[in-house]
Amino acid sequence: MKEILKRGMMSFAISAFCGLIINLLIDVIVNLNGVKGFVSMSAQYVALFPTTAMAAYVNILIYGMIGFVFAAMTFIYDVERLGFLFQSIIYFIVTESLSVAVTIFLWQLHHYPSAFIGTLMGYAVSHIIIFISAYRTLRKDVKEINEIYIEG
Repeated sequence: MKEILKRGMMSFAISAFCGLIINLLIDVIVNLNGVKGFVSMSAQYVALFPTTAMAAYVNILIYGMIGFVFAAMTFIYDVERLGFLFQSIIYFIVTESLSVAVTIFLWQLHHYPSAFIGTLMGYAVSHIIIFISAYRTLRKDVKEINEIYIEG
């Protein structure tokens, strides 16, 4: 449990910092190109807070929470009684649920159905690609272990 929390907290810090840097770069570049007062958050999201700064702080906190959940949920792959497919399904459900919540709250994409569906499909396709890649690696590792066992 201690290792899971440590992994989650490290990912929280990295995700929050990277989110801050990316938003800062976007804001600076767009503002330097003549769009004064631009902030890289939807107007509907910013309107939920008393100030733009508060919206930005919560935005960074949410980036950190995403990193925490994605990293902490990898513990599911350490549960040996569960098969790889079942582990991946659980990981997908939890992380997809967080992604949907963030998409709705942070980006206000529920106001834009095609963008909302596109975002969800993009995440699903990404997860399928990751699953196939991890499954191939797992199969290769098992094959190598079996060859060593048979030779030994």
